Amino acid sequence: MALNSLAQRVVTAGTLVAVLLPAFLLLPKTFGLVLIGLFVLGAAWEWSGFLGLGSMRPRLACVALVAMLLAASRLMTAVLPVSVIAACAMLWWALAFLLILRFPVPIRRPVAALCGLLVLLPAWLCLAALLYTDIDGRALLLLALAIVWAADVGAYFAGRRLGRVKLAPQVSPGKTWEGVFGGLACAAVTAVAGAAILGHPPVPAMALGLSVGAISIVGDLTVSMFKRNAGLKDSGNLFPGHGGILDRIDSVTAAAPLFLLEAGWLGWLGA
Repeated sequence: MALNSLAQRVVTAGTLVAVLLPAFLLLPKTFGLVLIGLFVLGAAWEWSGFLGLGSMRPRLACVALVAMLLAASRLMTAVLPVSVIAACAMLWWALAFLLILRFPVPIRRPVAALCGLLVLLPAWLCLAALLYTDIDGRALLLLALAIVWAADVGAYFAGRRLGRVKLAPQVSPGKTWEGVFGGLACAAVTAVAGAAILGHPPVPAMALGLSVGAISIVGDLTVSMFKRNAGLKDSGNLFPGHGGILDRIDSVTAAAPLFLLEAGWLGWLGA
């Protein structure tokens, strides 16, 4: 990748961090919830491009439907624990992993539309649940994001420096196994560091970091698979050097449910 493209990635990432940190740490949680919702709706707009919807009206209809489902799903958590939704989401991500292994296989538009909901809605609920956790909610949300970003950065630089063996050439030709190991190492270190700040032991945190980092790669590959199925290189061009919103949150969509589950198992979410 050219130096100016790398510089674009760094500037864009720095800008996102500069916006997200104050939003989640300093502003009311409602503002953070709205911000998460806007990212999800932006991702829904981009996912509608995977469905072959060329005009604005049907794509806006897709976004409106997702917006209604976001609101309805938040109400649903009053009777159905988010942990149950997160566990069900893991079944979807296991299926997505199998689809990645079988790709290229044609994915019909109705199936792609359903998969989009399975990608976005559980992630929305899990991120919102982390934000509103009574104990260290803001910090846990940022830790979940930090683990994913660390995995992404580690995979990028390790892959560029050491990458030889392709991970999934039919889905994402640029990813390598060397990048995977670099990403997992960075994810584990970030999880241990974050856990230390929050007063949690390092060994369980390392396991959490490795598993969340691993599934974040599945999320990345899953969105790449649907992009390839639609004949697209990027989901959008909102972020210079990064692509669209989905290109930024694809890993988070898979990581959020697993992070919520494991944080609950470890007692990080309180009683």
